[in-house]
Amino acid sequence: MKFGMIDLDTSHPASWLAVLGKMGHQVTCVFDGGTVYPEGYAQEFADEHGIDKVCGGLDEMVGGVDAAIVHSCNWELHIERARPFVEADIPVLIDKPIVGNVADALTLIGWADSGKVITGGSSLRWCYETQALLAQDEEERGEIHAAFTGCSVDAFNYGLHAYAQLVGIMGPGVSSVRWLGGHVQDQVELVWSDGRRGVVTVGETGGYLPMYGTVITTKKVVHYEADPKQIYRAFLEHELPILAGEVPADEARELLEPELAAIAALVSKGRGGERVELEDLSPEWAGYDGGAFARGYREKRLPKYLEGRKKK
Repeated sequence: MKFGMIDLDTSHPASWLAVLGKMGHQVTCVFDGGTVYPEGYAQEFADEHGIDKVCGGLDEMVGGVDAAIVHSCNWELHIERARPFVEADIPVLIDKPIVGNVADALTLIGWADSGKVITGGSSLRWCYETQALLAQDEEERGEIHAAFTGCSVDAFNYGLHAYAQLVGIMGPGVSSVRWLGGHVQDQVELVWSDGRRGVVTVGETGGYLPMYGTVITTKKVVHYEADPKQIYRAFLEHELPILAGEVPADEARELLEPELAAIAALVSKGRGGERVELEDLSPEWAGYDGGAFARGYREKRLPKYLEGRKKK
């Protein structure tokens, strides 16, 4: 497949490009909107990675790719970045977090309901360690009835990995969310429609923590850390057949369940720990501020880039 990459803000574009190449695919063009890096960065990226074309706008990319990958660190740009491809019936993969508010989630659900191919999210949902656990014979493993996942860095952009890992373990079907409080990090309870429960622990810490999960079954307790060197391969092995039209896309509401749960957690925290039903989430409620996150991200990344360019 030929891919177009949109917004080169994070480490993901280069990391995914390498994995895509090993899997026999090619990134043929890129576009960068300048959220993090200055004018000219896209050409540097293209030259470094052997990419044929730098597009001045998304219209140049439409028609020349089999699928688009949206990497924008400002998740509030994801809808408009995806729109030209959706309108042209080109599949779109949106990097995590797919959305940060309910209004954007409803837009994506509407597109998917009309037959457009939308996929993406956190790689932790499909990590090999979770897949290996779920592949075990249930008679030997036992029934999974509870789980605990967590990570560090922040509560949403990175914390979404913990929500996605929990949904990957327990499956879709989250019905309600409740902020339990916090000490150093926030603890959030997710309840499934069949009564099962899980807890995520997310937020900034004094140091980096691995992405981890503890799974409780009727017969054992399993603890594991996700291998960061393998998560992108595992993720793309799930996503590429969807983008190629070989398997149907995950149902849109289920696809967005980690993001919706995280948004519900924010609402619950604002209400002092009140339980929030996912079906009651309103587009009028504020979500996570993608613009503010992107500005902070730029402040951290841009000086390092400029210093490196001086040394060259």
